Amino acid sequence: MANEHVERRLAVIMATDIVGYSRMAEADELRTIGTMKRLQNAILAPEIAARGGRIVKLMGDGSLVVFNSAVDAVDCAISLQGALACDQKEQPADDRILVRIGINLADVVIEGDDLLGDGVNVAARLQASASPGGICIADVVHRQLSAKSRSAFLDGGEIALKNISRPAHVWHWTDAPTMGPAASQACARTSIAVLPFENLGGAPDQTFFSDGISEDIIGGLARFRSLSVTSASSSFSFRDKNTDRRETGRRLGATYLVEGSVRRVGERIRITAQLVEAATGAHLWSDHYDRSLTDIFAVQDEVTQTIVSTLVGQIESADLRQVLRKPPTSLAAYEFYLRGLAHIRGYEPDDNRQARAMFQAAIERDPHFALAHAYLALATIAEQGYGNAPADVLDAAMAMARKAVSLDEAEGGCQRLLALIHVNRREFELAERHYRRAYLLNPNDANTLVQMGGLFARRGKLDEAMEWINEGFRLNPFPPPWYSAALGNALYILGHYDEAAAALKELPNPGAFTLARLVACHTQAGNSVAAEETKARLLQARPDFSTEDFIRHGLLLERDEHRDLFRQGLLKAGLPK
Repeated sequence: MANEHVERRLAVIMATDIVGYSRMAEADELRTIGTMKRLQNAILAPEIAARGGRIVKLMGDGSLVVFNSAVDAVDCAISLQGALACDQKEQPADDRILVRIGINLADVVIEGDDLLGDGVNVAARLQASASPGGICIADVVHRQLSAKSRSAFLDGGEIALKNISRPAHVWHWTDAPTMGPAASQACARTSIAVLPFENLGGAPDQTFFSDGISEDIIGGLARFRSLSVTSASSSFSFRDKNTDRRETGRRLGATYLVEGSVRRVGERIRITAQLVEAATGAHLWSDHYDRSLTDIFAVQDEVTQTIVSTLVGQIESADLRQVLRKPPTSLAAYEFYLRGLAHIRGYEPDDNRQARAMFQAAIERDPHFALAHAYLALATIAEQGYGNAPADVLDAAMAMARKAVSLDEAEGGCQRLLALIHVNRREFELAERHYRRAYLLNPNDANTLVQMGGLFARRGKLDEAMEWINEGFRLNPFPPPWYSAALGNALYILGHYDEAAAALKELPNPGAFTLARLVACHTQAGNSVAAEETKARLLQARPDFSTEDFIRHGLLLERDEHRDLFRQGLLKAGLPK
């Protein structure tokens, strides 16, 4: 067996998959299967055969196809998408068959009629990274195309592929009929290029460290699928060039530029980073990080992760400032989504209703906008009191969150919000599973870390809870107020009542359940004056408040002893049972 010959050859692999097939089959299995077979016989098989392709296998709602030529494979993919769009144009949006296509060029193992190997897996992951109705190709495929054909693709930068250790430089077809936020409106508005960080230490052998910082930032930003990140090969071509920022942004197709420098003196290092609006040259954010070089790679990981998380928040804020200056009549799907985010994170009485309206408007303009579906699920339960929402509302929110994941399984934000719906349904084991998936997809998302910490606190895993929450605060130095709610809940259960009260006071316009937590904090801490003042505010906001109603609906805790801890604080304050 050790000397058995393994046949290999270079091949172009195309992977296809029908978007939302499970949802459509569940709604009408026979019609969906019939439509799929008709499209396979009338469009997919003839188009593939006409360009010399061979269908290696059919996999339920997808296929694996091999070509000898990258040009033929890309031509076939574009032709397929055009023919499918024409065939489905009269169908309702939710019933329309849309296909994702991924194309890779790699050395493969031939086993009978089958193809095996890492190159096949990469093709499948590229397919998952394509937008509905879109095409995602590897950089090695893009380089095989003519200049005219290359112009039909937009640089997607380097992205992380699920279960693939190395990042991949990808290109997205610009004419996809229904493109998601990461490949359409978002690309036009939220595109970012990370220029090579300058080595100020002078030693040429230190350039590897400054380049490593830049490349890690590119890789980290690429995990946020709402951003279009220019590849390192493109942005690094501007090293040592005196091109002004406006021209650099225009040539890279970037709305924002990230610049920085690295200076090493002895065993200390200072890393600076700044975010610049390319069109105006305006500095939107800057910071510096001083570290001791006890472990150079640990420092690199820590600093780049912090920079990435901070940049994402700053870009989102800058985008929102632009959107708020535009009239609603001219907004696109992504811009409605941004307005929805502003409301869902707000604390005004009508914010949750307005957030739901914004996310619905985003979905009307792009039915395949996964994050809009996920946040619509959150806004739906938020409007009804989160865990206090009726069962039918929680069920509806769960369906929305699951649809979001089915539209984009690689979007960590969708997994995170599905986990949050599970929390509010008191399905803690399922919630933890999806939070872990979200973290694996994007460890730079501070929101995931804080929400995971909040879940651990609810489950009584307090040491783990504080580790995750503290790491989330470290990654996001400009946190939204709800971070303090997760922190306050964990600190109360730990018995750190004064610290818990301080955290909860960070929440603007606190509602009845937040005021109840504050009453319990002040009472347990022995601060009777603050407890009485907060109790008066609570009873004014909720004259019919009862401790048991709060325990039943306002707390989502797994352990009886932790519920009792809140009960003791409220009853000791003299609140009604």
